Amino acid sequence: MPQGRDPLVLGQVFGDVLDPFTRSAAMRVTYNSKEIRNGTGLRHSAVVNKPRVEIEGHDRRQFYTLVMVDADAPSPNSPTDREYLHWLVTDIPETLDASYGNEIVSYESPHPTAGIHRIVLVLRQEVQQTIYAPGWRQNINTRDFSAFYSIGPPVGAISFNCQRENGCGGRRF
Repeated sequence: MPQGRDPLVLGQVFGDVLDPFTRSAAMRVTYNSKEIRNGTGLRHSAVVNKPRVEIEGHDRRQFYTLVMVDADAPSPNSPTDREYLHWLVTDIPETLDASYGNEIVSYESPHPTAGIHRIVLVLRQEVQQTIYAPGWRQNINTRDFSAFYSIGPPVGAISFNCQRENGCGGRRF
């Protein structure tokens, strides 16, 4: 990968799921003590349990909403359920992890049946407010969701690739 290229641009997360934004918060995502970076590849068995998501900062008076979606559901060639909601946590205090937030939609592990799926975790800054769970998980639009609740633009995001246990091959761009 060329130096200076944003992995969210290269993986087409910008455009498919997010609009470009300026990162102003740092988050650390770990599955079973493995830290996830943009573009990390994982099998389904590695993501069965929810990850630890820590928000780095200095002020516990800041709160964040975390949204985790599959940008390629049910398959990368036909993402008719894009964005599939895997997890929604609100009111996460800065300097702590998502377990201190309010889990609105419980974690459902990604379980790709075909191809390599882009799983995107988006962090948005918020004011504490009541946010309700959508009535379904498929076809959630994080842009519309954020606009509806006036949460604001993303402040951080991480995208990793996930495929079934015996999957092989790569993504075509």
